[in-house]
Amino acid sequence: MNLHSLKPAKGATHKEKRIGRGEASGKGGTSTKGNKGGQSRAGYKSKKAHEGGQMPIQRRIPKRGFTNINRVEFKVINLGQIDHYAEKYGITEFNLQNLYINGLISQTDNVKILGNGELKGSFTFKVNAVSDKAKAAIEAAGGTVEIVK
Repeated sequence: MNLHSLKPAKGATHKEKRIGRGEASGKGGTSTKGNKGGQSRAGYKSKKAHEGGQMPIQRRIPKRGFTNINRVEFKVINLGQIDHYAEKYGITEFNLQNLYINGLISQTDNVKILGNGELKGSFTFKVNAVSDKAKAAIEAAGGTVEIVK
């Protein structure tokens, strides 16, 4: 093998497409851009959601519903899940820090305990909200509840 015999691999190189250089370039008088219209001209820029004069989809579809800007979203944990989490992660105090460390919530989540299911153990809860049924069940099982903001 000599330096003068080295060549790029087959298919690794290709000719540059010479646009706007007339019939001899093989691209014709329209330079591969078709005939007429904004896209064939210099400086063409398409606007977001433009559908060529057709009514855009965001205007065809009717507006529905309402988004309350004051809504507070909660990550819900039911009493039936508490024993499973306590066994799996070794948690006895359910606070935001412990839940985040074990990957059950994200850092900005608000947590609410709901009363669906049975609670077998006695646990301490420091969460953002608790339903009345869940609070009664936790205190009946010997646990404590503290609301944090």
